[in-house]
Amino acid sequence: MSEIIYGSEGGVTLDKCTSEDWGKIVERFPEANFLQSIEYGKMNEILGAKVVAEDFGGFGWAILIVRDAKRGRYLEVPCGPLVDWGDKEAVKRVFDRIAEVAKREKCVFVRVRPQLESNSKNLKILADLGLKKSPMHLAAEHTVMIDLKHEEEELLAEMRRQTRYEVRRAEKIGIKVHRERTEEIFKEFHEVQVETARRQNFVPPNLKTLMAEREAFGDKIEIYVARTSDKTDNGAKEAPMKTPQNRGGEPIAYGLIVKSGREGDYYEAASTLLNRKLPGAYALLWQAMRDLKSEGYERFNLWGIAPAGQPGHRYSGVTTFKTGFGGKVVEFVPAHDLVISRMGYMKDLVVEKARKKRRHL
Repeated sequence: MSEIIYGSEGGVTLDKCTSEDWGKIVERFPEANFLQSIEYGKMNEILGAKVVAEDFGGFGWAILIVRDAKRGRYLEVPCGPLVDWGDKEAVKRVFDRIAEVAKREKCVFVRVRPQLESNSKNLKILADLGLKKSPMHLAAEHTVMIDLKHEEEELLAEMRRQTRYEVRRAEKIGIKVHRERTEEIFKEFHEVQVETARRQNFVPPNLKTLMAEREAFGDKIEIYVARTSDKTDNGAKEAPMKTPQNRGGEPIAYGLIVKSGREGDYYEAASTLLNRKLPGAYALLWQAMRDLKSEGYERFNLWGIAPAGQPGHRYSGVTTFKTGFGGKVVEFVPAHDLVISRMGYMKDLVVEKARKKRRHL
């Protein structure tokens, strides 16, 4: 049996960890997603960050990423830590250990966004630990979770009528969806996402980050592409986009799907102008749902929608699209900070509040 190997300071040595180790963690904490995976830790190491992975003696798990920023060094725990939140003693021990790591790494604060649904009980747990609500988000707090244990006909029935219509229209007009993970397709995705970001006013990941994700996650990360076929009437006036991976059809929509534990995540997306006229994104998500289901994943996280009553939110443009696929709208607790150095943290707050206002977050 494989066992997690510990480093000299108690942290897990990532290069010694195996998929079997991660499988054991997921068995204990089924809510785990890729942001707490061994692969995500390795991806951050590829990008030059220091990563500490902690098993906490078997009662908790966390990938801790040391972030060096001009405003101050901090420790990041996205979608974690993983712990039995009903066990107060275990929770305290986990956060005491995280604070020790932060102090050792000379961090100003720790930023966490646990996999806890947002309610008064869970918010009190964080407040009782001395955590403060963060001025910035860490991972998508509002999302749609689709239960893939349902049969395909049930999944279709749970969709909004217009969404179901677009899924079927995509099949009727011959839109094709394929997936791959070549270096070329990641470069193609990046080029299209940069153009998408200019149109929709968001900040895309850089190519270096995408390539690090590809290297670290291996066959657990794929680019889905929806393209026209010969019989698709795209009605386009612009010239067809020439891409190295053109399969005889023009690209309409792209999706970066990451798989880990029991969950698949629609983590990044991009589209061409054709997506305004053709249901490429609908075909893509439906195909991804079917593939994940057939591969044994239990849920599909659509990763980021706008909170209710916030039409100006940066995710407002995709909220109607994503919620149309049915599933459950989930609101996680917002990111919280554990202050290590009060003076350093106050300086950080000034910078982050200004950045939040500037970016309309």
